Amino acid sequence: MDDHRTLLVDNGSVHPAATVQLRKVAAELARAIGAQVDPVSLLHSDSIDPKQIEGRPAEILETGLDRLLAQGHHRFVIVPLFFGPSLALVRDLPDRAARLGLKHPMLRLQVAPPLFAPTDDRLARILIERSRSAWPDTKRIVVVDHGSPSREVVQVRDSVAAQVRALAGEAVVVAAASMERRDGDQFAFNEPLLARLLAQDGWNSGDVVVALQFLLPGRHAGPHGDIARICRHAESRHPGLRTHATTPMADHPLLIEILADRWRSAVDRG
Repeated sequence: MDDHRTLLVDNGSVHPAATVQLRKVAAELARAIGAQVDPVSLLHSDSIDPKQIEGRPAEILETGLDRLLAQGHHRFVIVPLFFGPSLALVRDLPDRAARLGLKHPMLRLQVAPPLFAPTDDRLARILIERSRSAWPDTKRIVVVDHGSPSREVVQVRDSVAAQVRALAGEAVVVAAASMERRDGDQFAFNEPLLARLLAQDGWNSGDVVVALQFLLPGRHAGPHGDIARICRHAESRHPGLRTHATTPMADHPLLIEILADRWRSAVDRG
């Protein structure tokens, strides 16, 4: 594939820190692949005041593609900053691409695979490293993600947790949990919720590493996010509990390696 432009695409956030970090990841990926990478979001980020993000407005996918198409680019590789096949990736992105294709008949998009692959344990290796940094004497790790209405996305989280368990060894207990879930029995596959797990015997006392399967800082991840609030509440109810949360994953060198590999797979297919 020649004469193409690469877009690094995340879901999007109204929090400036997420866009700032997305831009840093795009710059690192550009260095890794030796090609220009434009950071864009599917939603939300274009509402951020540019003064909060280095004076440059954030772009969503349509805005970024319109700009680049006007510059004469027509072939694009989209590298998803997504762990697995979320609805945004398997439904929303193709729908938007189809609408853009009607507007721009010369538009050609090649979408790289998401981050997780069953034969690739690098996500788990990141979580193990971050867990040991958060609490060196790690004996209990809970791998937590947002939770999803898609069973396939939750299965990705469970698979990463299984890889963490295999890498950590028998001396470390590993569980998987969701930050939140939709109501209804049809979404029970998200259980246990983090708040419920931290109330259970074996998890409600001593040191527990909360390994965040989150990519960027924002409303959920970070020192003032929803995960931190859940952990503080659990500690207030269980005075013997001490939680140690890891940082989001997108700034880890192995994550950049994964993105570069996914980009190469798309280029090879093209």
